[in-house]
Amino acid sequence: MAAVNLDDTIVAVATPPGHGGIGVVRLSGTEAIAIAKPMLRLKHELQAGRAIFGELIEASEDQGSPDRIDEVVVTYFAKPHSYTTDDVVEIAAHGSPVVMRHIVEMAIARGARLAEPGEFTMRAFLNGRIDLTQAEAVRDLIESQTLYQAQVAAQQLNGALSRRLQPIKQQLVELIATLEAGIDFAEDDVSVLPAEQILARIGAVRAPLEALANSFTYGKLVHEGLTLAIVGRPNVGKSSLFNCLVERERAIVTALPGTTRDLVSETVAIAGIPIRLIDTAGIRQTEDEIEQIGIQKSREALADADLVLMVTDVSQPNHEEDQKLLAFIENRAAIFVENKSDLVAKSTSALQEDRVRTSTITGEGIAQLREAIMRNVGGEGGPAINAGFLTNSRHQGLVTQSLAALDVAKSAVAAEVPHEMILLDLYNALRPLDEITGATTADDILNLIFSRFCIGK
Repeated sequence: MAAVNLDDTIVAVATPPGHGGIGVVRLSGTEAIAIAKPMLRLKHELQAGRAIFGELIEASEDQGSPDRIDEVVVTYFAKPHSYTTDDVVEIAAHGSPVVMRHIVEMAIARGARLAEPGEFTMRAFLNGRIDLTQAEAVRDLIESQTLYQAQVAAQQLNGALSRRLQPIKQQLVELIATLEAGIDFAEDDVSVLPAEQILARIGAVRAPLEALANSFTYGKLVHEGLTLAIVGRPNVGKSSLFNCLVERERAIVTALPGTTRDLVSETVAIAGIPIRLIDTAGIRQTEDEIEQIGIQKSREALADADLVLMVTDVSQPNHEEDQKLLAFIENRAAIFVENKSDLVAKSTSALQEDRVRTSTITGEGIAQLREAIMRNVGGEGGPAINAGFLTNSRHQGLVTQSLAALDVAKSAVAAEVPHEMILLDLYNALRPLDEITGATTADDILNLIFSRFCIGK
């Protein structure tokens, strides 16, 4: 974002582009009310926190009766009790792009500036209403594809990650303050921490930070989802299985082998995680040029997939093509599906953990297949939604940097390096955490020193 003047009053359309029943234009800044009033004819005076019905009119200096453009509902949020902590006026009109654009143009003509992308949220951050993790959660909430993603983003927006990081940062800042005090105020009889205590306190910071770093495996799945490829030789029921998981007739199903000639994909939510299902062409030896192209695409999809459903026909003996596929997906995350169980006698023997027996005709095993997918994506044992966990790679990279700096500090303590040098490593561990939640200032350190050690009384 280019450098902007945060004292300006800004305006932008707050609803998605296009036609709709309702569209909202938002103004934020000290002049929000002064700019909005001349273009409105309201039933009552604006009051903070109340929606007022009125009309949108041509803002002119003429004393005559101005023309009405639209009926509107206007809401005023008084500073600091607004999204940006500035005065905010929201004008809700009918969602015509022409009307939305005209409101913005009238506001600009009276002194507002068109907001930069993300500027309302940036102002909320710079004015201290939200921290960086909450600002990023706004974007995640808007981009959510599943209800679970939205719930996770809402928890982050409510400060779940910040609350989890805060006690970790607090312990680290307290350790830094203790070492700073021992160095700078030795004449005031502030004791210097022995090495074993420093190591213990570094360990107390590192353990919960490492647990947080480990949560990224699941958090990345929640944030980005995964790709699941359904593979197997022709006519084993891949497309029928795909339709069962999608819960509608999305792929063409016939008794003729080789029906699927191209990749068919659909995104579904399983355990709240968006999963892109790919129905692939049956893999076999064939002279059909079009089918060969489809098979090549299947192999590419198989190579790119995060998880593979390897489908076989349980009513048929093992096939050479099945063995080739098994070799191809060796060491890959895979679930083995023995389909068409309705064509064989019911087995009393227990299946292996990574195998599921299904029938797309009777529905047998479909629920168990979903559960197996959930286990593979962590849907059963993921972190509690309100516990705060890492969902984006920026946070993961910063936590990893902090852990690395703590490891360097541990080595320095073991090597009996002077405390001044250990402090550098501890500050290196603190900075990445500050980049997640916001900076720890020198005053924060000094306040801890003086409050905890009562130096100088």
